[in-house]
Amino acid sequence: MIIRRLYYFLSYVCLPLVAIWGFYWPPAHWLLLFLVPYAVVGLYDMLTTKHNVLNNYPVLGHFRYMLEFVSPEIRQYFVETNESGRPYNRIIRGLVYSRAKGQVDTQAFGTQYDIMTVGYHRASHSMAPKDVPKSEERVTLGGPQCDKPYSASRLNVSAMSFGALSANAIRALNGGAKDGGFAHNTGEGGLSPHHLAEGGDIIWQIGTGYFGCRTPEGGFDKDAFAEKAKKDVVKAIEIKLSQGAKPSHGGVLPAAKVDKEIAEIRGVPEHQDVISPPIHSAFDGPTGLMNFVQHLREMSGGKPIGFKLCIGNRSEFLAICKAMLETGILPDFITVDGAEGGTGAAPVEFTNRLGMPLNEALIFVNNSLRGVGLRDKIRIICSGKVATGYDMIEKCALGADMCNAARAMMFAVGCIQALHCNTNRCPSGVATQDPIRGRAVNVPQKRQRVHRFHDATLESFRELLGAMGKAKVSDLQPGDIRRRTADERERSYAELYSFIEDGALLTDVVPEEFAADWKRASAERF
Repeated sequence: MIIRRLYYFLSYVCLPLVAIWGFYWPPAHWLLLFLVPYAVVGLYDMLTTKHNVLNNYPVLGHFRYMLEFVSPEIRQYFVETNESGRPYNRIIRGLVYSRAKGQVDTQAFGTQYDIMTVGYHRASHSMAPKDVPKSEERVTLGGPQCDKPYSASRLNVSAMSFGALSANAIRALNGGAKDGGFAHNTGEGGLSPHHLAEGGDIIWQIGTGYFGCRTPEGGFDKDAFAEKAKKDVVKAIEIKLSQGAKPSHGGVLPAAKVDKEIAEIRGVPEHQDVISPPIHSAFDGPTGLMNFVQHLREMSGGKPIGFKLCIGNRSEFLAICKAMLETGILPDFITVDGAEGGTGAAPVEFTNRLGMPLNEALIFVNNSLRGVGLRDKIRIICSGKVATGYDMIEKCALGADMCNAARAMMFAVGCIQALHCNTNRCPSGVATQDPIRGRAVNVPQKRQRVHRFHDATLESFRELLGAMGKAKVSDLQPGDIRRRTADERERSYAELYSFIEDGALLTDVVPEEFAADWKRASAERF
């Protein structure tokens, strides 16, 4: 190996010669500042068994690991194009930043997307545009069994826990929600003091770990739940069944983020990984879920109760629909999380290979609720890469009533998509529990940005809705969204997917696409 030979030559030949030369010409000793460390590091590299590359390429091999360390930043800043970045490209990130800062959000010289590429989506405009009233920005959350319905914004902060995000980031998001009149989902990490500090409306999420309403043994504490659920600032309760980024896994909070404050809020040991169970212990099966919904509704004083899930086996969601029919208990809303949704930490295979993408999931859930005649009684909320007014148009056309945004709201707070959320070394201070890093989030300033982003996105949503000739969100249909397919054509979602009639699953002849799953579904078990 040439590099090894070079090491032998410099260490065993040049180093002694320089030492001897220094006796006759002292300035030569300056070369030892390079040769001695080189020899020591190289010897360690050749003796190590941890890294094959260092063993074969002493000293020089370290440059490989240096470049690997900074390669994500090199790719993000110098290699990726405006439309190629993942999970969010530079065009979307730049749009969120501009709207959050109140800067110009227009674009010169035309689209940068290849509008002929397979998978490109667009909406159809009208030659008779409409003026959409501002009232279309809000929707009532609360079905016929709810005593305290909530007038919600069409766009809200998606579930992100204190622990996943820093205290200042949580306060900035909640402050923005307060200023803009929209809701802030707590995530499964519990209702922390930081969620309550700014006074914004709260949707309290209850996960399998029952953080915030947890017994010492890890079960559901109904008294602790009732005490917090009756707070005026808590507007709705969401039961987390699964999450798009890690379905059927349970939440993951790395030990590096579990400091004393997090441990006290969640009721867990410090400095240990917090991994929630994959299933709930407070109920079992679809019927048990419906009974739990009713139990929470009663204990909260009649507030809207719903659940969040990522669609996997279709028969399991249909089982929930059967449980609704058999028990007569209905959730007020269902949050559908797409497999493209984000997370602070998740196993790679779960993130990449499990779960149904949001568009397909929305169509399926909307069809299922229509099929059992309950769609008009239950709101559908969607989450999964919603960042622009067009994203909202697309999701509402496919069945959503409301949209939640997580990572887009993080961009508004200052996230730069460094992808260090699971390391506690977030450079922007958004996704960390390091108090020094977290103080970089200026709460008074960032809450304004969250508010501005929310309002600008809803304004874009209304403008697009009007440009499509629609006066109301309910006028949107799957046929309004078109997708380019592999045969060099584009088709509307009404052509690409089947849509069933109200009550179609309750007839003697169940639509063929649903027949096998409907037969397999049972209200007693998943």
